[in-house]
Amino acid sequence: MPVLKVENLSKLYRLGEVGTGTISHDLNRWWARVRGKEDPYALIGQTNDRSQKAESDYVWALKDINFDVEQGEILGIIGRNGAGKSTLLKILSQITSPTTGTIKTKGRIASLLEVGTGMHPEMTARENIYLNGAILGMAKKEIAAKFDEIVDFSGCAMYVDTPLKRFSSGMRVRLGFAVAAFLEPEILIVDEVLAVGDAEFQKKAIGKMKSVSQNDKRTVLFVSHNMASVLDLCKRGILLQNGQIEKVGPIHEIVSAYLQNNNKEIDASRDLSKIDDREGNGAIQFSQYDILDSEGKELTHVLSGQDLTFELSFNVNVPKEYSTLHFSVAITDEMNRNLIHLSTTESLEKELNITGDIKSGKVRCSIKNLPLPADNYYLSFFVSDLLDVFDRIDGGGMLSIEDGNFFSNGKKKNASLTRFLLKSEWEIVPNSDKIM
Repeated sequence: MPVLKVENLSKLYRLGEVGTGTISHDLNRWWARVRGKEDPYALIGQTNDRSQKAESDYVWALKDINFDVEQGEILGIIGRNGAGKSTLLKILSQITSPTTGTIKTKGRIASLLEVGTGMHPEMTARENIYLNGAILGMAKKEIAAKFDEIVDFSGCAMYVDTPLKRFSSGMRVRLGFAVAAFLEPEILIVDEVLAVGDAEFQKKAIGKMKSVSQNDKRTVLFVSHNMASVLDLCKRGILLQNGQIEKVGPIHEIVSAYLQNNNKEIDASRDLSKIDDREGNGAIQFSQYDILDSEGKELTHVLSGQDLTFELSFNVNVPKEYSTLHFSVAITDEMNRNLIHLSTTESLEKELNITGDIKSGKVRCSIKNLPLPADNYYLSFFVSDLLDVFDRIDGGGMLSIEDGNFFSNGKKKNASLTRFLLKSEWEIVPNSDKIM
């Protein structure tokens, strides 16, 4: 018997500054309901494809979602940014209501959707534990019985009587997860927040989710972009695409389909200017990346152990003096595991800077003896100063490696350790197109 059953679930949003509609639209909806008619704006709702130009004032964030979850199951929900994962979990958590469809549940639902959700920054950790417990429907006596276990698991014993506003984001996640897990909800919803925690906490959290599922027969809905964690935790999964379910099945099949979709999205031209899935204020933005050999010639495939240079072209959209710039390039595998992280903060003896009259430029990162075996990898790019993130693109590039002499002995190094072994050299080259 399913502990959670979702039938024909849909969510319609209005585009623009007003997210739920105007008074006139609400009246039209009411009049349609009175006459037993369908929502008139549901007929013009557009598919949730953020890469397409809007042709309607309404968009289906979710459309016709159907699935059920058995007791004790850990269900993985994956998809690209904007696919509808968070909207689905907010509906299941009763934070927002669906436009159409029904949700049938058995027992309490506890959700951990965003860092600090349901916590008050001015209250202490102790007070927030009782507050969150009350929100989840627990009696004070029941919370007190679990209090020591919650604090011990969170690892915040020293700060239990300190206001939450002085906690780091990772400590807040620790506390929030501990409350949600130890107050024994029948259904626990976890949305990506574990990525904020450190490696030790992630290991504890994953172990706890396995324990509550296997031993206590509690249900977990787990959303993450870390495919290794999804494969480790889940046996079944759902792939969301443009607000609709594209595939439901064994988790290995779901992850494989997700990775294939991502491969199709990567632009082989190495043009970064067309990528919409990026973060930052845009003051400086990447426009192109190239991979060069030691002689400066462009490479399409790299050999294991080869010397190479990543050349990142960028545009300065807010011209001014940038005296402390931080660049980084990360190489990840298909499970989104960070294998190599190349950063100016770890490699430079002096800081990179550009003057206020530069409109564009290039930054080069050179490494020797790339210690990765033959495979396809993903590239992420980042630039910031001490205060603001200017541009961040996760998995926006590809690095194809073929076997080379570096691994001719037949032995492969542990790729997960290579980020501690590499040293990179950086330089910045402003273009000549200065502002006149």
